[in-house]
Amino acid sequence: MGRALIRYRLKPDQVERNEELVRAMFEELQRAAPSGLRYTIFKLEDGVSFMHISESEGDESPMGGLASVQEFRRELADRCAEQPVLSELTEVGSYRAGTD
Repeated sequence: MGRALIRYRLKPDQVERNEELVRAMFEELQRAAPSGLRYTIFKLEDGVSFMHISESEGDESPMGGLASVQEFRRELADRCAEQPVLSELTEVGSYRAGTD
């Protein structure tokens, strides 16, 4: 199972565009409904930093083939004031993980 956290900070004038692209990703995820994937995106309190948390069965995320994800990634570097940092996560403990 792969778990990852991705964190980045946007240029202030790019927040709205980033949120549009995020909404498009979740719309496509709803339609595609890939099994074994949990994906959450948070906007942090500074209003320009974002954190993505991904959990997928297997070693590769099923998101890479989605058109909306490719579009999100296409100009991400240009939207960022601080580039994305990927951290692989290893669970040490959890409480009510996976419950809705």
